[in-house]
Amino acid sequence: MSAFDGIRVLDCSQGLSGPMAAMLLADFGAEVLKLEPPQGDRAKDWPGYVAWNRNKHRLTLDLAAEADRQRFDSLLAGADVVVFDHGPSDLAALGLGAAALTAANPRLIHLWVPPYGTSGAWSDLPAHHASLTGLSGAAFRQGSYADQPIWYVAPLVQYAQATLAAAATSAALLERSASGLGQAVVVSGLHAMAETGCPLSALGGEPRGGGHPLGGGASYRLYRCGDGKWLFLGTLFSHFFAHAVEALDLAGSDVWDIGSAIQDKLASGPRDHWLALFREHEAPAGPVDQREDWLKSEIVRANELAVILDHPTLGPVEMPGVLARLEATPGSVRGFMREATPERLAAFAAPRAPSPPAAAERRALPLAGVRVLDLGTVVAGAYAAAILANFGADVVKVEPAEGDPFRSGGPGFINYNRGKRGLGVNLKTPAGHELFLDLAKTADVVLDNYRLGVRERLGIDYAALRAVNPRIISCSANTYGSRGADARLPGFDPLLQARSGMMAAQGGEDGEPVFHTIPINDVATAALTAFAIIAALNARETTGEGQNVETSLAAASTLYQFGELTAYAGRPPNGPGSRDCVGFTALDRYYRCPDGWLTLACTRPAHFEALTTALDRADWLGRWDGATALAEPRDGALAREIAAAFAQHRRDDAVQALTAAGVPTLPVMRGDEVQRTEFFWENGYFELHAHPYYGELLASRGFAEFNGAPARFDRLHPELGEHGVEVLTDYGIPRERIIELARARVIFRG
Repeated sequence: MSAFDGIRVLDCSQGLSGPMAAMLLADFGAEVLKLEPPQGDRAKDWPGYVAWNRNKHRLTLDLAAEADRQRFDSLLAGADVVVFDHGPSDLAALGLGAAALTAANPRLIHLWVPPYGTSGAWSDLPAHHASLTGLSGAAFRQGSYADQPIWYVAPLVQYAQATLAAAATSAALLERSASGLGQAVVVSGLHAMAETGCPLSALGGEPRGGGHPLGGGASYRLYRCGDGKWLFLGTLFSHFFAHAVEALDLAGSDVWDIGSAIQDKLASGPRDHWLALFREHEAPAGPVDQREDWLKSEIVRANELAVILDHPTLGPVEMPGVLARLEATPGSVRGFMREATPERLAAFAAPRAPSPPAAAERRALPLAGVRVLDLGTVVAGAYAAAILANFGADVVKVEPAEGDPFRSGGPGFINYNRGKRGLGVNLKTPAGHELFLDLAKTADVVLDNYRLGVRERLGIDYAALRAVNPRIISCSANTYGSRGADARLPGFDPLLQARSGMMAAQGGEDGEPVFHTIPINDVATAALTAFAIIAALNARETTGEGQNVETSLAAASTLYQFGELTAYAGRPPNGPGSRDCVGFTALDRYYRCPDGWLTLACTRPAHFEALTTALDRADWLGRWDGATALAEPRDGALAREIAAAFAQHRRDDAVQALTAAGVPTLPVMRGDEVQRTEFFWENGYFELHAHPYYGELLASRGFAEFNGAPARFDRLHPELGEHGVEVLTDYGIPRERIIELARARVIFRG
């Protein structure tokens, strides 16, 4: 069995985010019926369409037609989850809001994944990744050579929205198992942006800029080797960097610029030589490989992160596989989307058995009451636990005396550890080990991102935990997966950016890779891990048993390039990256105005015609028709003319005029402007925290909305061991034992 066996999902969404959220549920056993309009999904010609809609059945319905709406209502009566991605005006006009649908079916989970927000000036615009990253300030936070926004060549935030939506839906299903009630769940594009890259900053201050496209300091950046190939040196911590310097025989040398010295050294020999040397010295480093080679890599193959299916018209299609491993209730890829048969439709709409009486009180947040022991460090593991805390779980951050090595990370550490309580324990002592196992007896989840083998050495691997609590969920989020030659190597986010092809794809035509300033694989792993854990908690409701769960940075780097990695003969090419990339085509890119930048997001011939009217350039229609204009390159003749036209208009005036003419356009904002813009506050994007050292801090509020209330953090990060006595008392440890443990320094405060 799988985690969501027996769950029926009615997927009324299009494009990427909604369909992929439903796909994640389908991968773990849910029966998904996808409803498409007569003209088909707007993404039907995208390569990712066949992947995002696997394991589903399809039915064509027009939800605006009365007869089809009646058929929809009959299907809805049998559904557990319904998924929409409409803008707020369209959702309201069709009468598909949560209040009406859940009133008719109180057990229904109504998942809404609007492209931007739920209200305000820009919420009804069509989904467009670059428009979202530009509007939210993320485009200016990417490292660049010029002072300009950067166009991400993979729709990273939309993948985040899909993964968070699946996690939030899973959390609502878990809550329903206790209360008997469904609810409205919202995961907007802004929620996804908040989880992916909303920096924590001082109120009124400018969030930190993007830095350099090659990376940070000498210890954490891209280098070009003597054979012209690139590698990333990922020695985030000082001891790893010392290993690298030693490997290059630069230790103790009188070098005023160590980065230049490393570059000169690496330029003297081929990349494979240096990678072997770094590996020998346990200095984390990785090659910059091409995206097209990732699914064929030893890492992906060893960990079974890819599948090949035969499509009836496309032939063999290679795509990412199931990217979280639930050992007791695994997921599977069973086939491409098929047309729903009358028998399938009848089974889907079949009435459910009578529901049990609802609980006296619904949980305020769906994971309330779930206990998590968080051994996560740095970003990926720690942030996964923070997402669980945001959804209501009681998360205890368990640290050794030296603390999480990322505690010196300032605002970053705060951001990735919000909502937790702190407990300091020396797990390497017999008393500390015994204490942890006693805590595990009444915990629901133990989460770590240790290197392979560390859990076993500490005596807290799944087997040890299961021996004291058969219902425990033990989840480990490692770097390269648990199988293959690299499984035990240390690793960090950019090494997977390099190896999975993300860096090369962003650099594109210019041949120089680009370091993603947002730790994209870390935040992707956090979202994937949260989903996997909540899926396992759902499975436990059926089996009564816990299980071992595994995720990895390697899996996450595959997840956040899902459509771009899907491959078959004759596949259209991915959008091309470049040095300081501004877009894909002349009509789909960022443009500079005298006082700022805007996103032009023309995707249909009619958009080009409207653009010529708004800019009073009817002469363009004599040189390009709508179809040829859409194919014009980002730096060609049409792009130069559009750039010249925008150079004559102030940004907001241009956005207003183009929007009025029906041209999808949004401003590109810097972080300080985002903080001052009402749209983000209206949509609950920000909240204020009072910090004892930093003063008033501005941070993202949360990553979903449940039953009309935003998910939230009830506290900032814990200090080392800050809540030890409180936590141990809550877990039933006697006062006398707590005193004894404190005297022996088995438990402590920083």
